Amino acid sequence: MTRTIAQQAELALLLEVATTPKPGNVDRHRDHGDLRFEHFLAGTVGASDGLRALADPDGPPIGVAFERAVEGMSDQSGGNTQFGGLLLLAPLVRAAALGGLTPDRARRIAEGTGVEDAVGFYRAFEHVDVAVADPPEDMDALDVRRGSDAVPAVRQRNLSLYDVIERSADHDGIAREWTGGFERPLEAAEAIETRDGPVTDRAAETFLDMLATEPDTFVAINHGEEVAESVRERAAAARDGRVKPDALAEELVAEGINPGTTADLLAGGLFVALCRGVEV
Repeated sequence: MTRTIAQQAELALLLEVATTPKPGNVDRHRDHGDLRFEHFLAGTVGASDGLRALADPDGPPIGVAFERAVEGMSDQSGGNTQFGGLLLLAPLVRAAALGGLTPDRARRIAEGTGVEDAVGFYRAFEHVDVAVADPPEDMDALDVRRGSDAVPAVRQRNLSLYDVIERSADHDGIAREWTGGFERPLEAAEAIETRDGPVTDRAAETFLDMLATEPDTFVAINHGEEVAESVRERAAAARDGRVKPDALAEELVAEGINPGTTADLLAGGLFVALCRGVEV
């Protein structure tokens, strides 16, 4: 049986949350306060309509389809489960639908977004609370937390979704991938492809590598850059065998530290790996 592109994206989101240990994040063994494993399962099911729209080569602009996916994802009681993962997947899924998932095609799709994509992106913030950094003082009118209230400014300035996301690339890991060619999810995919064992075990090792390599920007937004760097160092210790990954996972959950950006990047890597033929 051959999965559709949308089904591969759904499976990637499910595999991401099922991967364990994934220090600091919800997984099949750990919940995170009021945000539980079941919420991520429900969020993935809810996002399916938007993912199908993204996987339709003749579908709506990816920002519009993204907003549809977030609206569906929010139809559970936990809150924001996969906003960042869906934002990362949006150009990757559309690229796969348009003839093959290549870095160049994904980059062209991101750079080719328009005003309606940006409008959909802003409207998506009305469905869930998303932790974001405060905008510069001269950007108040374009603060994403304004949701639809920011749409007139978006239209007046004729901003594409790429334009909007580019403004956050210095402090947001997902934005950095949009503007940098999706290097980290592609690297994650290669690591998942080349490792042995169950896919979730390969993904767990890959997650730890990613967390040990770069400070998680979601941690930095919520706890500060020093904490993000400390988490990176602790992840390196776990990767190198000086600390047990399960122990680090318990510690970070107890501390309320959630490296969510790294989890989103892993979801993107899983999607790419599935499209390249990794079997489940």
